[in-house]
Amino acid sequence: MSKRDDLIAKYAADLKDKLGITPDMDLLTKVVIGCGPSIYNADAETVAASDKTELERIRNNYLINKLGLPDGPELSSAIDEVIAKYGSSNRNKYRAVVYYMLCTHFGKQSVYA
Repeated sequence: MSKRDDLIAKYAADLKDKLGITPDMDLLTKVVIGCGPSIYNADAETVAASDKTELERIRNNYLINKLGLPDGPELSSAIDEVIAKYGSSNRNKYRAVVYYMLCTHFGKQSVYA
């Protein structure tokens, strides 16, 4: 298995074990590929949920630019909801998992088609 395949398996396990979500492996793979080299950097691989700048970056770069969603308060609400589901006690909130959850929350799977 490649390093990326190992990470995809780790993210799928996180979705299934910690969040009770059975992931669409094809979509998860595409989300992971879309994250680019950030998944190989331990710091960039995770989301700093308490950092407002990080959450703004997710809103602007992922939700607005990548998924093509219009700017509005529902974007920040969705991010907060996903972070809450992931759990504040969970220190490792993986970026690919957060992006996957946001993508499915907004029903934007077609972006990765």
